[in-house]
Parts: sequence; structure tokens; C-alpha cells
Amino acid sequence: MAKTDQLVAIVGPIVDSLDASLYDLEFEGGTLRITLDRSGGVDLDTISEVTRQVSRQLDLDDPIPGKYTLEVTSPGLERTLRTAAHWQSAIGERVRVKTKPHVDGDRRLDGIIRGVDESAGVVVVDVDGSGISVAIGDIDRAKTVFEWGPQPKPGGPKPKQAN
Repeated sequence: MAKTDQLVAIVGPIVDSLDASLYDLEFEGGTLRITLDRSGGVDLDTISEVTRQVSRQLDLDDPIPGKYTLEVTSPGLERTLRTAAHWQSAIGERVRVKTKPHVDGDRRLDGIIRGVDESAGVVVVDVDGSGISVAIGDIDRAKTVFEWGPQPKPGGPKPKQAN
């Protein structure tokens, strides 16, 4: 069993028992990063409880030799996209993509996710009206981009306050 699969087998049931979902799990550079999600958002109590329970279970099972850092977090406003499921859940959202060095053309793409072909492992990003297909395996990094609403003009009318 691959290390990531082994860790998911340990972490998944704990996360599920707390009515959250395991958005992502990465073990890289001595850091085990667990990203949680939940309808309505992930609160600090859930993050704390997952941290406590996972830490205890990892100490018992000892799947990671040596020292490591456990990091439990929510995906935040700008979500990392690594799997086909991540891409599928973000269709219609603005995204910033950086491809791996061997990919021809622009290595940086900013656009809207238009589709995902999970069986082929390909995403389609609309960049300035052109659909660009990129293999998920050719993507170095990708994140959704949070767009702030229009900012009030300086010196404009003040928002009304309720009495």
C-alpha cells in the first residue's frame, strides 16, 4: 500500500466521524498536510479535534518513520486543485494554473474552468475565449482565484446603518 493510501486509510474514518470530508492529504518535505472540507465551512473546533485524534492514531500506528509536522487546515477561499474531483467541483470558477516545464506554450494560464474529462485526466480552461485542454498530470500548481466584489469609490456615499 502506498504511503498516501495508508495515511488516507487512517485519517479518512476520523474525518468522516466528525461530519467533515477529506479534501486533500499530502505528505511532502516532512509535513503531513490534511485539508478538511464541510458544507457550510470548517470551524476551528473541528480542525482541533481532527488534529488531536489523528495525532493520537498516528502515534499508535506509526506509519511515518522519524519526525514530521502535522498540519490540519481548511481549503480556504482559494482552493488548491490537484485531483480530477477537485477540478470537477470547481467548474465555472476562475483558476490560475502553472504547468510543468516540459509543457509547450504558456506555462501560466488564468481563466475559467469549463470542463473535466476524468477518464482522460484532462481539464479545459477558457482563457480569453479559447478553450485550452491541459492534462492534470502536466499541471505543476493550480488554485481557484477568489474575486472580490467591486470596491466603493473613495468619497462615495457611506453605507446606511440599521438603528
